[in-house]
Amino acid sequence: MRIIPKEVETLWTLFTAPVIWAGHFLACYAMAAIWCAKRGDLGFAVVQAGIVAMTLGALAMIVLSGWLAWRQWGFGTNDPPHDDPTATDRNLFQGFATLLLCGLSFVAVLYVALPLLFIDGCSS
Repeated sequence: MRIIPKEVETLWTLFTAPVIWAGHFLACYAMAAIWCAKRGDLGFAVVQAGIVAMTLGALAMIVLSGWLAWRQWGFGTNDPPHDDPTATDRNLFQGFATLLLCGLSFVAVLYVALPLLFIDGCSS
C-alpha cells in the first residue's frame, strides 16, 4: 500500500524543492526585517524561534520531495545517463534531476538559517 500515489510525480515535482527554498528565504528575511524595523515587545529570541520552526518545516518538506524523487528514480537502481528518447528514461531523468535539486535546496535552506548562529539582534 502506498501512502502517496505515484501520480504526484509530475514535472511540477521538479520545482517543488527550489520553491520551498525561495519561500523559506523570503519568509525568514521578511520576518527579521519587520522585527528590526518595528522592534516590538517581543525579543529577538522569538524571531529566532520562528526562523528555526520555518527551517525545520522547509527541511521536512524538502526531504519528502527528495524521497518522492528517489522513488521516481527507482530508488537508485538505474544509473544515469537517462538520455534515450523514451518515456521511461524521461521519468528516470526527472526523478534524478529532482533529487539533485532537493539536495541543493536542502543545503540552501541551511545556509539561509545559518546567520542565526552569529546574529543576536539588529544593529543600530
